[in-house]
Amino acid sequence: MKVLSLIPPMTQLNTPYPSTAYLTGFLRSRGIDAVQDDLALALVLSFFNPSGLLEVKNQALEIPDAYRSSSLNFFLDYFDDYHLTISSVITFLQGKDSTLSHRINSRDFLPEGPRFTSLDAFDDEESGDPLAWAFGALGSQDRARHLATLYLNDLSDVLRDAVDSRFEFVRYAESLAGSQPTFTPLHDALSADSNLMDLHLIDLTHETLQRHQPNLVLLSVPFPGAMYAALRIAQTIKNTDPTIKIALGGGYVNTELREMTDARIFNYLDFVTLDSGERPLLALLEHLTGKRSKSRLVRTFIKGEGDIVELINWQEPDIPFEDVGTATWDGLPLDSYLSLLDMLNPMHRLWSDGRWNKLTVAHGCYWKKCSFCDVSLDYISRYETASASLLVDRIEQIIAETGQTGFHFVDEAAPPKILKALAEELIRRKVVISWWGNIRFEKTFTPELSLLLAKSGCIAMSGGLEVASNRLLDLMKKGVTVNQVAQVTKGFSDAGILVHAYLMYGFPTQTLQETVDALEYVRQLFEQGCIQSGFFHRFTCTVHSPVGKNPEEYGVQLMPLPNISFAKNDIGFIDSTGVDHDGLGQGLKKAIYNFMHGVGMDEDIRNWFDSMNVEIPRPSISKKIIAKALDNN
Repeated sequence: MKVLSLIPPMTQLNTPYPSTAYLTGFLRSRGIDAVQDDLALALVLSFFNPSGLLEVKNQALEIPDAYRSSSLNFFLDYFDDYHLTISSVITFLQGKDSTLSHRINSRDFLPEGPRFTSLDAFDDEESGDPLAWAFGALGSQDRARHLATLYLNDLSDVLRDAVDSRFEFVRYAESLAGSQPTFTPLHDALSADSNLMDLHLIDLTHETLQRHQPNLVLLSVPFPGAMYAALRIAQTIKNTDPTIKIALGGGYVNTELREMTDARIFNYLDFVTLDSGERPLLALLEHLTGKRSKSRLVRTFIKGEGDIVELINWQEPDIPFEDVGTATWDGLPLDSYLSLLDMLNPMHRLWSDGRWNKLTVAHGCYWKKCSFCDVSLDYISRYETASASLLVDRIEQIIAETGQTGFHFVDEAAPPKILKALAEELIRRKVVISWWGNIRFEKTFTPELSLLLAKSGCIAMSGGLEVASNRLLDLMKKGVTVNQVAQVTKGFSDAGILVHAYLMYGFPTQTLQETVDALEYVRQLFEQGCIQSGFFHRFTCTVHSPVGKNPEEYGVQLMPLPNISFAKNDIGFIDSTGVDHDGLGQGLKKAIYNFMHGVGMDEDIRNWFDSMNVEIPRPSISKKIIAKALDNN
């Protein structure tokens, strides 16, 4: 039995999404013939070459002039320049031709389309160089990668406008899957005539099937934006060789498809598994090799008699976290990923810049109380750890395989006790790595612990400040205060560790005044050097969160859900405050974008909301509240 795990489009381009690496490593540890491939990267690279761009040009020319976007018109006008430079740019972004940076930085080498207008926001009147503030006279590699990333973003807009209107680098056809009550949008899209994007993906699927000759294909779908392409791959496999079995799993499935009843998905798939994949996968393999009956599958949807969707859940314990084996990236094209530099902010760039080995130091979340989080699901609720010694063993094995010493710990919230033990073990064994991860900003992260983590190779931390309001932090059971977050983040920053804050607006009962105060808190955190990066996202109520399960405790009323036979996750709700959170969101995002680039710190907070037609109150907190919190630490 040969198992092929696939990363479907789109996930990310700078490093492999880790799910297939985890599963492949686990299967090999059990003596199973397992391989993997990344069709997300392959799909993009199939267009970003001279022949691929020529195909896109021919598509664009079929669009009448009156319906062409500015991106398409620019692409057609400067096609010869794109055709000449595309291979060189891709090679440069793959880290294979660093000297090209000099030509890119000349600003005469690349065609500069609509995406380059973003540079106007940072024009330097003295030097005439819009990137001087970020890179100065040095940083030629980073400067060139930023320009090359803008160039690729222009081309992604061209793919969207000429080839597939649903295309984005990380959210491909997301609306077809995210919280869709029925399978019909996906069914209709998969039944439609194949566009050029589909044809490329079909060809790539044929190539990987021919190369690997699998008996079972695993499709990992972490986000709604990977579901359409995953099913297009599955459709191609079924049309090519119906004897190949196909199983679907991943974060999107675990979150949104837990109650699905629409059997049409099984026109493309044979099995859909829930939660951690190791135990369901072992049971499935035993079933396919005749060693286990169908009735003893674990957390697995199948199509039963009469087109009824059945969830088979034979009770067996999950594989302990210490026994899942070491992830392997063997078989993935590690030298072909694109190190992109979308955001100039030194912390924010880590998500798209660099080839990181993604690893978890624990399964689940040790806190699992936050009321906005899906705490009832396995990936949060089942908390398990591994010893520091075993974690460093895995790290050393991965370094030996990949030659890369960068690690991104992708835990929901890495426990401070485990991180301390891991840091001490790395130092004791003289293992040199660079690492970053996600945590809760809890008081256990003292300045002394921050220094220890930095000594072990920690370069950055992200964590949730969320609403930046003590009343709301208490309501959401976050377990931290704003002052505590200030003290913890300052300790990280003083140790040379970059800090990113996840921020939220529109939480139940959040008032206009609290939103304004939250932005003032955030401004002061930037001003005091506590954080270097942040992002505001709109609160979404989900069925698996405490707010979704007990809305009355949070002062909201849930809106009725439609009849659901497919994806179930987001729930609308009525908040009696009546605040225009969407309008406020525009100002919050504009403000934090500027703060991350060192701009607008002295602006009146109210000016960021100038597009709203309501009177914005002054912040009710002192402009020195964070400075005082740090002085009292």
